[in-house]
Amino acid sequence: MPRVRTSKVEYPEGWAMIEETLNSFDGKMREAVNESDDGKRICEASWPIFKIAHQKSRYIYDLYYKKKEISKELYDFCVDQNYVDKNLIAKWKKPGYERLCCLRCIQPRDHNFGTNCLCRVPRESREVKVLECIQCGCKGCASGD
Repeated sequence: MPRVRTSKVEYPEGWAMIEETLNSFDGKMREAVNESDDGKRICEASWPIFKIAHQKSRYIYDLYYKKKEISKELYDFCVDQNYVDKNLIAKWKKPGYERLCCLRCIQPRDHNFGTNCLCRVPRESREVKVLECIQCGCKGCASGD
């Protein structure tokens, strides 16, 4: 969650360009948190939250690294104010992790046999072609897909 906004925070140049989109992501996040989890498995309740957090981080990542539409100062401000997941963005910059959905998929302690999640296996190497990650609900985030 981003920090509570106060009048003391000075927003960098270009903030107006991304403010509306970040506010819409915050609204979606509030809806996902308040959504009823009746009829869902325990693990499914947090999937929308992971998805929105991924989308928000990917939006800022693409604006800074791919499209180069925002300044470093604005990017650093978003990271410092916790608008994005800096650890996830750090993984996206490494080869083989360009499409990583969440950090839980690569943590061996969260999976059987101390391995990665099944969504990290390329589709052509899987025995079962359609699956959902139990951690975040993604259908495959291997960079080779």
